[in-house]
Amino acid sequence: MARSIGSATITFGLVSIPVKFYTACSSEAVSFNMLSPKGNRIKQKLTDSVTGEEVTHADCEKGYEVAKDEYVRITKDELKALEAECEAKTVDITEFVENVSVDPLYVEKSYYLGPDKGAEKGYLLLAEVMTERKRVAVAQWNSRGKENLVVIAPYKGGLILHQMYYASEVRPFDEIKVATKSPISEAERSMAGKLLDSLSAEKFDPSKYKDHYVERVKKAIDEKVTSGSIKTASIVEVPKASVLDLMAVLKASLEATADKKK
Repeated sequence: MARSIGSATITFGLVSIPVKFYTACSSEAVSFNMLSPKGNRIKQKLTDSVTGEEVTHADCEKGYEVAKDEYVRITKDELKALEAECEAKTVDITEFVENVSVDPLYVEKSYYLGPDKGAEKGYLLLAEVMTERKRVAVAQWNSRGKENLVVIAPYKGGLILHQMYYASEVRPFDEIKVATKSPISEAERSMAGKLLDSLSAEKFDPSKYKDHYVERVKKAIDEKVTSGSIKTASIVEVPKASVLDLMAVLKASLEATADKKK
């Protein structure tokens, strides 16, 4: 059974729906500790960059750099006062928008939402109405001293909350140089379409994919524990891609895909 990591109240109009938050995703990356040559764990020390004196975390203050090596100091009490304005545990819906209008690029992280005690009816009603109208809710959520932009969407009969980046945090795609001077022939377009069709599936199935690097690292650690050494395969040099003859590459790819299916 999943364990709640927090709670809040969704509000729109005069409606209030208490909900609980649950972790939707977590990384499976392998983490390592830094060790000294003697095999002991490394500890970092805080030092004054000018005097070299060691300081404790409790003695440190926060500062915002306004110019090179010039800082505006912000005390802990001043920060607490600013964060106090974001203490209300409410998710205030400001509008409902079409679900297709939300760009996935803006999603930072996601949380499952479950109904809190006595909120089942309102929770299910909101999920059903948004599903019927193909809408999602845009809201502001105050958490840990920060005002977050969030989108609440119906998900598998319930609700999911996506914490979003603000527009100012997303870089415009216009900054990327896109090729425009290379005309594509009908033959190339047709061949690329056939290759795409040959590699197509009806829907995305994430269970088909695994992080093979994590599997190799875990296997290597097990080998190290049991035998003291790691068996590694030789490194294969991958040739640099060449697109001088795009038709030839497309044709070879199509033939390789057909042979693989056979």
